[in-house]
Amino acid sequence: MPMKFKETVKVLVNRQAKTYRTVNSYMHNTTTDKIQEAYENTNTKPKHRQKYRNELVKRGVLHG
Repeated sequence: MPMKFKETVKVLVNRQAKTYRTVNSYMHNTTTDKIQEAYENTNTKPKHRQKYRNELVKRGVLHG
């Protein structure tokens, strides 16, 4: 399973039919700017900070 940037969200598509659409936020689909912003945020948990650092090293932004 690919790494996720955020949790999975259910979005309501049609109120009458009560149909939902699942939106996944994967790390490889997230822009580098958003990952860097989350990495530099002081409220980021160490577990997530490590995930962001690994992705930034993979993209060549940080040197690990």
